[in-house]
Amino acid sequence: MAVHKLILDDFFEEASYTLIAIYCAVEDYRLAYLLNEYLKIHLKRKPSDLDYNNGKSIFSIFEWEDPKYLITWNLVHNICKSEVYQKTNQQSLFDSEEKITKTFYLIPEYKQVNFFLKIDTEFEDNEEKRIIDNILKIPQISTAYSIDGNQLKSKNNLIFS
Repeated sequence: MAVHKLILDDFFEEASYTLIAIYCAVEDYRLAYLLNEYLKIHLKRKPSDLDYNNGKSIFSIFEWEDPKYLITWNLVHNICKSEVYQKTNQQSLFDSEEKITKTFYLIPEYKQVNFFLKIDTEFEDNEEKRIIDNILKIPQISTAYSIDGNQLKSKNNLIFS
């Protein structure tokens, strides 16, 4: 019997996108508003947030689909803090639980980053630099820079649809 081998390398291409890390201390809705003002985009909060670990870690996400260039822009929060109850190990007559705040990260390799701006296309270097320069004009933002998404271990967390 003949053995047939299928090569699927041509079918599964890496998705091309631009990923920008943003350091700032403002709320997510405020940052979306500021990015809309400075970049002339129209980010809006999605009806449902990103849910990982069955509700243990939920990340807010804003999205805009550019009808002119057919590009999707996503602003996603990198940090999720949630309160969980944990039983104490004290030897007592009564069971007691204490409230602990756990921190989860969308991209654990970049724990200091507050937000990621993902643009579903690869720009030329000068266009990407222009976008980052406009982001850095926002007074509330400490810094912003581009990240190579192909080097991330947790790049599957950046698949939003």
